[in-house]
This record gives sequence, structure tokens and C-alpha cells, in this order.
Amino acid sequence: MGRRLVPLTLDNLPDLPERCRECVFWELDPVRGEAAVRAGRARQEKEAWISAVLLEWGSCGRVVYVDDVPVGFVLYAPPAYVPRATAFPTSPVSPDAVQLMTGWIMPGYRGQGLGRVMVQTVAKDLLRREFKAIEAFGDARWKESACVLPADHLLAVGFKTVRTHPTYPRLRLDLRTTLSWKEDVEHALDRLLGAVQKDPALRPL
Repeated sequence: MGRRLVPLTLDNLPDLPERCRECVFWELDPVRGEAAVRAGRARQEKEAWISAVLLEWGSCGRVVYVDDVPVGFVLYAPPAYVPRATAFPTSPVSPDAVQLMTGWIMPGYRGQGLGRVMVQTVAKDLLRREFKAIEAFGDARWKESACVLPADHLLAVGFKTVRTHPTYPRLRLDLRTTLSWKEDVEHALDRLLGAVQKDPALRPL
């Protein structure tokens, strides 16, 4: 099973689920967002937001493909590009962090570690761009797929709570910790695989 994580662009935006292509929950403030939906302009506003962030800041998402089938995506950007963030009771996002806005994985592909891989890919991208952390607002009462990620999932992939709230805690993932953990795992695997390759088991002829 081959899997790829590709930067999100206007070219592969159609690979996102229909409802996500027309969702501007994070991209616009509540008033403008509702107005865009009423006017039937949500899709155009989404495209305009992605285009602006790509031009001004750079990559702001990843699309996950398994055997060339799009099965998930993740969106992230500095808080200055995320108007809805200021409406949360645990805002603001820290100035040294990028906000993990939302993400989604097709039901048949959940539970296979793709969520962790997506977060690690975002972390690697942001480390190259010299950011210190990723922050996200979690939904502590999450019951079904929505624009706000479940807090339990964020905790499971390494985030820590930095501001508590009964519904929308703010969580943080320190990128230096993530990098050292990832490198430790990769080095351990290299040693293990190296040992296996150097000392193959002998089998009777």
C-alpha cells in the first residue's frame, strides 16, 4: 500500500471532500463566513484564502493519498490568517506557533496511523521554516466529524494542554521534542535493521 502526503494547492483542492471544499469555518470570521454561505460564495472564498496564504506565507496543507486515492487532508497556518481563532475562549494562539486548523481521514482508513503521519509531516515542514510549535483548539466533547479536531486525538499524537476549557482546550506540540523523538525512533530502526542485515539467520539447506 503506497501512501503520499502532497502539499495542498489549488490544483488538488478538488481532492478534498465536497463539504470541506465549501467550508470557510476557519478561513473567515463568523459574520463573513455566514454571509459567504448565504450568498453561495463559500467555495470561491476558500479558494481565495488558500491562494492568498500560498502566495504570502507558503504551504498551508497536505493531502494524503493511498494508492493514488485521496483519503485525507490537514490544514494549518499562522494565527494571523485564521480569523475564527479569535472567537475561541482559549485564544489566542501563541506568537511562536502555527495553528493546526483542521484535518480529516476517510472512515475506511482511520486507525492506521495516518493522523500521526500527517502531524509529523506538518511538524517537519514547520521546523524547516523555523517555527517552534503547533497549536490547536481541541473539541473535548467531540462526537462526529467537524471543523474542530477532537482533543483526545490531539493528545494521542503528542499535543499537551496549555489552556484548559471544558469544551475547547488549547493544545500545543513542541516541534523540538517531536523532532528528537522522531530521530530517536529512526535511529533505533536503523540500528535494528542494520543488525538484521549484518547477521542474517542461518537456515539449514
